[in-house]
Amino acid sequence: MAIVTLTGVSKAYPSRTPGAGDVVAVDDVTLSIEKGDVFGIIGYSGAGKSTLVRLINALEPATGGTITVDGVDITALSERELRRVRSGIGMIFQQFNLFASRSVKANIAYPLKLAGWAKADIDARVAELLEFVGLSDKAKAYPEQLSGGQKQRVGIARALATGPAILLADEATSALDPQTTHEVLDLLKRVNEEQGVTIVVITHEMDVIQTIATKVAVMDRGRVIEQGDVFDVFSAPQNPASQRFVGTVVKGIPSPSEVAVLRERHRGRLVTFSFRDGDSSQAQVFLDLAAAGLDFELVYGGINDIRGRAFGHLTLAIRGEDAAIDRALAPIGERVEVTEIAGEVAGAAGEEVR
Repeated sequence: MAIVTLTGVSKAYPSRTPGAGDVVAVDDVTLSIEKGDVFGIIGYSGAGKSTLVRLINALEPATGGTITVDGVDITALSERELRRVRSGIGMIFQQFNLFASRSVKANIAYPLKLAGWAKADIDARVAELLEFVGLSDKAKAYPEQLSGGQKQRVGIARALATGPAILLADEATSALDPQTTHEVLDLLKRVNEEQGVTIVVITHEMDVIQTIATKVAVMDRGRVIEQGDVFDVFSAPQNPASQRFVGTVVKGIPSPSEVAVLRERHRGRLVTFSFRDGDSSQAQVFLDLAAAGLDFELVYGGINDIRGRAFGHLTLAIRGEDAAIDRALAPIGERVEVTEIAGEVAGAAGEEVR
């Protein structure tokens, strides 16, 4: 069941240049986020990601279209009614947005005080959340005494204080080092799996989506250009812009400039084998080539894993007689996608192998 639905949603801002017309930040976006998903929204800077998340929690009004959150059309609500909707949506930020003058405990308690909770209930809830995020010993500390990862854990605890059904994470790991990013993502996984919170992750970091998300939408110039299961989008992106973006973490077939470098360094025919979950394994391909008496080396690519499903592209330089290589590739091509990179490669002692 969808917990967030956007239908034909647009957001435009007046241009600062006289006579230039409106600036469209979100352009006719339609997508559905299912309850329990970890839904990633990715794209380069300026793609419209952060504007989209502000539309979901109604911090910005949509110019057009409808946005439904947990069964309520928020585009038709008054500001007073929107405040009730926002109480069911938690938010964590890139720069943490903690109150520097308040302790960790007071930061987490703040939304509960606004909601009118009793002091005893606030104390119990804060203690529960501090234990959940692993900061029970930091209750009396202040933000300046915390590391970046600890600050983000406080931010997550505060966002969860009122028990929201949805958590929005806007570039929540961009200010963190790789190790701390991994720890924060593990915590968000627990939030999703143990507390059943639907998470929307806004990021330009492909590794974040690959690690945590179940579904993904790719944005470019305000539009959603591709969406679906993370494995499907990453292993076989259909839109050229998606392919470029995915290519930042998934090495596919080498580009012409990369091919030129590979040809300088390696002898043999360059052949790329593309694997998807359920295909013949790379180990079997290697065994088949070896059984055919061919010499080969891995020169480019890699295998990726998304929630236990593997995919990737491996480019090999294969050496041997052309006929023998052709005979070996034919049956392999029935099990995996085989792409031979055209051109000539210098062989041993100046000979050329087509």
